[in-house]
Amino acid sequence: MTPHSVPEATFHTRVRNDALSGPNPYEWKDVTATDLFKGRRVVLFALPGAFTPACSDSHLPGYEAAMDQFRALGVDEVICLAVNDAFVMFQWAQSKAITQVRMLPDGNAEFTRKMGMLVDRTDHGMGLRSWRYSMLVEDGQITALFSEPGIRDNPPGVPVQVSDAGTMLAHLQGLQTGA
Repeated sequence: MTPHSVPEATFHTRVRNDALSGPNPYEWKDVTATDLFKGRRVVLFALPGAFTPACSDSHLPGYEAAMDQFRALGVDEVICLAVNDAFVMFQWAQSKAITQVRMLPDGNAEFTRKMGMLVDRTDHGMGLRSWRYSMLVEDGQITALFSEPGIRDNPPGVPVQVSDAGTMLAHLQGLQTGA
């Protein structure tokens, strides 16, 4: 794969501010793709949506469980992206005890659309969602992309076959050994 730049996009996130009191000490913070990827080695995996079965049962937990291995292979951050809002991504992380993977809301699907990964899931009442994929981004350049086969609108489901943590770890290990 010839490296190419990640698309520029703005993500509307919520961050904790300890200066705020009350039960919701969070404030809005816009983060750009440049903020996330410039000068860093990042693994991003994208999935159809928070709380959906394959995403919740294997995809997200698999990356969380492998964080030490990713760090040992020189990855600065692992990001989970979904076409959901910041509130949903926060609650999903809480429900799955996710503490190491960064949850990135692409609520307006800006990044997903620019990646060419936006698909229609209206047959299941899900609206527009991301196709399932993972990628390695080095200093803003996509150097590896693992997209689940058969990208299309309204699939019956999108199993986790090549966008899982194991596939990405094997790729990174291959880079390290020159395989």
